Amino acid sequence: MTRLKIGGVPEHFNLPWRLAIQEGLFEKINVKVHWSDMPGGTGQMVKGLMNESIDIAVLLTEGITKAILDGLPAKILSFYVDSPLRWGIHVPIDSPIKTPSDLAEKKFAISRHGSGSHLMTFIEAKKHNWDINKLTFNVVGDIYGGLWALENNKADAFLWEKFTTRPFVKKEKCNFIGEVVTPWPCFVIAARKNIFENKKNELNQLIEVVRKRALELKNDPLAVDKISWRYHLDKSDVKTWLDETNWSNTNEIDLHHFESVISFLQKAKLVNEKDSNNYLKKLF
Repeated sequence: MTRLKIGGVPEHFNLPWRLAIQEGLFEKINVKVHWSDMPGGTGQMVKGLMNESIDIAVLLTEGITKAILDGLPAKILSFYVDSPLRWGIHVPIDSPIKTPSDLAEKKFAISRHGSGSHLMTFIEAKKHNWDINKLTFNVVGDIYGGLWALENNKADAFLWEKFTTRPFVKKEKCNFIGEVVTPWPCFVIAARKNIFENKKNELNQLIEVVRKRALELKNDPLAVDKISWRYHLDKSDVKTWLDETNWSNTNEIDLHHFESVISFLQKAKLVNEKDSNNYLKKLF
């Protein structure tokens, strides 16, 4: 039996993986899956791929693209979620800042450099024409580090998936002042290069199992109740999130999305200026 170590955030997006493991669906294709929750997000998963503590990661499109272009020996297998991610912009509960436009030259809490919480600040900077050279960051590890940074005046703002943070907003741990929507499909599945080269058949079968389970979840009339109970989210929020979320159901990868990601990374000076066609060859 093939054994594969997979990492992903412990959030509602990855419930299809958890259900497939729980229901023994991977064993039916002769694959034993070990799942690792990675609350530090994409930055933590990139590190896991680098040090080989995981074989496969379910992570943000822009984060893995930057990591591979920076030299991470990994390949993108497919999109996982075709819809965009809606990042909440959060500030301390007593902050005088009421709109995202007031965050120029402020300090952002981020999980890690190269993570989504880091990269999305550049999307917001572009939107408001901020000087990206004046962006400053405090690396805090995960969502709880971000909330701590806000509560203890170690950061002026913190970006994280808005439905995950919604319970903390309702408990008045922070204020929600806006959102940043990714301009591309938000999650991909990536594997370490040697796994990609030597386990292609197993990887294809594994992805098909997850896609099928995701479709079943999407069509499950009890999905809202299940997700609400499992992730401690209000049912109304879960329904909105589920309506907005589309898990991928195809192997086809539209390169236009990655061209957009690469263009963003170049303009934000987050990767070296090079030929985009060579960049694309590195990703797949």
